[in-house]
Amino acid sequence: MNKETAIAIFGEKNIRRVWLDGKWYFSIQDVLEVLTESSDVKQYVKKLKARDPVLNANWGTICTLVEMKTMDEKRRKIQAATTEGLLRIIQSIPSPKAEPFKQWLAKVGYERIREIENPELAQERMKKMYELKGYPQDWIDICQKIKLLPSAVEKWLVLHVEQQRKNWVGAW
Repeated sequence: MNKETAIAIFGEKNIRRVWLDGKWYFSIQDVLEVLTESSDVKQYVKKLKARDPVLNANWGTICTLVEMKTMDEKRRKIQAATTEGLLRIIQSIPSPKAEPFKQWLAKVGYERIREIENPELAQERMKKMYELKGYPQDWIDICQKIKLLPSAVEKWLVLHVEQQRKNWVGAW
């Protein structure tokens, strides 16, 4: 697979994507065809933007014209969005096929709020992610210790400075 351009497969449909400026850009047309089964994606986008004025107002920042191969193998500029942009568009799609994405977004949002309240949950999630990716347990443990190191060093420095202050008090 070429990292610059690749096809993502969703169900049995192909979704064109391009790697640009460190991000994947996905064809909005392809994603909408999969999630809405619309025969006229351009009309669907017009209706979608009419139903959601905030999406309509931000469409220019969410969507970017990106050069991709078309079905006839020619390269043309088409509307594309990053993962973040696609997730925003999906929020506005009133389709049963979009519902799993919306539920997933709500779940992830809730989990991140909980992690802000309790950062240990984020560490647990990171550990599970590395385990699922097949990283060795000793490597995971080292990563967690490295992340804790800056705060430990900072505490040691504060203690050292306080100790030095106590040693010098009364010396003058």
